Amino acid sequence: MRIAIVAPARGIDKPLADKVIALAAVLYPSAELIVHPQCFLSDGHFAGPDAARAAAFLDVANDPTIDAVWFARGGYGSNRILPMVMDKLAPAAATKTWLGYSDLGFLIGALYARRLGHAVHGPMPVDIGREGGEAAVARALAWLTARERGVLEGGLGGRPHAAFNLAILAALIGTHWLPDLTDHVLVIEEVSEPLYRIDRMLCQLARATQLKGVAGVRLGRITDIKPNDPPWAEPVDTMMHRWCAELGVPYLGAADIGHDVANKIVPFGLA
Repeated sequence: MRIAIVAPARGIDKPLADKVIALAAVLYPSAELIVHPQCFLSDGHFAGPDAARAAAFLDVANDPTIDAVWFARGGYGSNRILPMVMDKLAPAAATKTWLGYSDLGFLIGALYARRLGHAVHGPMPVDIGREGGEAAVARALAWLTARERGVLEGGLGGRPHAAFNLAILAALIGTHWLPDLTDHVLVIEEVSEPLYRIDRMLCQLARATQLKGVAGVRLGRITDIKPNDPPWAEPVDTMMHRWCAELGVPYLGAADIGHDVANKIVPFGLA
């Protein structure tokens, strides 16, 4: 199996890429990881200019010898290349697995909207840099190489699911990149936001006509919460119940995903 690593948003450095390749060689020696050199570019915040990131994505997406595309890391940027790549995808793109989370929800969501390949929310190579991150990277490799069901989020059940970072989902609403999530259980998570912003984004979800057909909502972890001044008094659970009621769907409780090394795998659609 050939797995390409590419960076449509921010980049990674070569020592980190080497750690991921070394771990994959031990755990899944039959898998070949190909790190696109674009991953090591730098253009301010981004892993190279928009044109370079778009070209690299198309390189791996349209290569029929690549079985899966594993996004290197999040950070802002993948939304900027959507208009540059989505209409240039070749038939080979429809055969691939796409794995990432956070900012890469833009690309994963747009690919799922067109039902191109197998979109998956899960750990990325950059996670190896976290304490205990080898387990997260191993989880991603287990799904990419062997579809090991033990790495899946435990509550997927028999309904189709879709998982997003809340801010990315809110940014997709109102665009044609948002997939049709009718009858899907929507799983959301967030990082590094104050709770008033969480509430504001949940309000947007509750009033989004594009989400009226979802079957329910689950909440992953909200981590690194920034302080409010004055302090925010309402519990997140209360916020979820209120906004799900306005959306007209059940709040289905916790999900085991988030910006951390415990982040489990959520395939879009039926697992």
